[in-house]
Amino acid sequence: MKPHYERIRKVKTASGSTAVQVGWYVGKRFHVTKHIGSARETEKVVELVRMGEEYIRSHSRQVELNFDPHSEEILFKRGITVAKSTLSEAYSYLGEVYEKIGFRQLRSAVLKDFAIVRVLEPSSKARSVLLLKKYFDIDYKKTTVFRHLDELVDLKDEAVRVAIEYAREHLQFDFTLIFYDVTTLYFESFSEDELRRNGFSKDNKINQPQILIGLVVDRTGFPIYYDMFAGNTFEGKTIIPVIMALKERYQIEKCTIVADAGMLSEKNLEELQKNRLDYIVGARIGNMNPEEARRIANQLEKTDKRIIKSDTVLYEYSAARAKKDKADNDKAIAKAEYYLKHPSRVLKRSKFLASSGERDFALDEKLIEKHRLLEGIKGYRTNITDVPPDVLIARYRDLWKIEQSFRIAKSDLGERPIYHRMERPIKYHLLIVFVALCMTRVIEKEKGTSINHIVSELKDKWTITLNDEISGNSLNITLDKKPH
Repeated sequence: MKPHYERIRKVKTASGSTAVQVGWYVGKRFHVTKHIGSARETEKVVELVRMGEEYIRSHSRQVELNFDPHSEEILFKRGITVAKSTLSEAYSYLGEVYEKIGFRQLRSAVLKDFAIVRVLEPSSKARSVLLLKKYFDIDYKKTTVFRHLDELVDLKDEAVRVAIEYAREHLQFDFTLIFYDVTTLYFESFSEDELRRNGFSKDNKINQPQILIGLVVDRTGFPIYYDMFAGNTFEGKTIIPVIMALKERYQIEKCTIVADAGMLSEKNLEELQKNRLDYIVGARIGNMNPEEARRIANQLEKTDKRIIKSDTVLYEYSAARAKKDKADNDKAIAKAEYYLKHPSRVLKRSKFLASSGERDFALDEKLIEKHRLLEGIKGYRTNITDVPPDVLIARYRDLWKIEQSFRIAKSDLGERPIYHRMERPIKYHLLIVFVALCMTRVIEKEKGTSINHIVSELKDKWTITLNDEISGNSLNITLDKKPH
């Protein structure tokens, strides 16, 4: 009786080919466990035999006595297929950032997946479902995914809490200094409702409805809070509700709010003062009368970096700012003079043209003189008296970081335009963008480069999964560069 172990058998087929099979003998009968293939050419038959030997090595415990470790490796053969290709390294890295911030506490796989794909490639929710399948082999059914997304609306407060905890632990944040600003997000629609309203658009979409977003960040630009307002809300009316919500929820005793001039109103400042909150806001010096402008200019004496204080306003002269202001004024004056020479072409009023009749214009010499006096001067209004003026101004200058966060959210993360119509989808869209913005700020800080550059590198690293139908084994190969 033949021994009971797997071996390779070659038999002739009716077509004249040679069939290569793996199996063992039971008595005189050969029991086939795997048909490797058939071929006519000698070289192909040899290749099939090698494939059969590999199958035996992978599936059998028997010792191969004639194993040659120096035999040639078969680099290309039948039986190897590409099972899938994914951006698994990108998902792994972005997932680590998501969990490092602490968003894992929210226990939402949907939020994690949609935030990751928004960092990688911002798009609509329907397309995000396709991208999750394409890039990560994560399968969501369109019939149910929007129900899961709708559940994210209730996670906003928890997401904000997680972001604040991360800022406290890793960014030395303690509410003593926060930065606030607003922006508008427009809709691909021309129909208004109670929330989506036409208003002053920062995106120059005057005929399309919008919403107003208030954002609070720390000194590094990391977002810690956001809120949503109707699109026709005056931006100055948003700062008090946002700051007071934070003050009550987190029991803030001492806090300095840094904001742009758009937030400045006597009522707002009185409210902040009443609640024992400090502020540094931009001062509107354009409304200053000519005599006051001359007095401030004379005290500053066009000395670079000189700072003076008048009541609650700090004034600083900057030579670099003066150069830009002069260029802007020169351009505006030249436009006004052109309109005077070509009155029929006056389509809109120039700020340096004074009108004494419907079509009778003249240069406003007093206004031009005032603007010349104010070239290079910027004002900062504050109620803080125990901090040096240069430190207060330096704090105000960090306001650019919130503008950078808005730019990242709008451009890099595709926050607008918004395609949703109902309030809850708008809310979960904003939550996903907020989480993605937190992740982006952490990534840029760690890597020291822009998110666009990082995403470009991540999207080059494809992991290809190969399956061997003969041995049943699989192999993952990660490419450093995208295959072409």
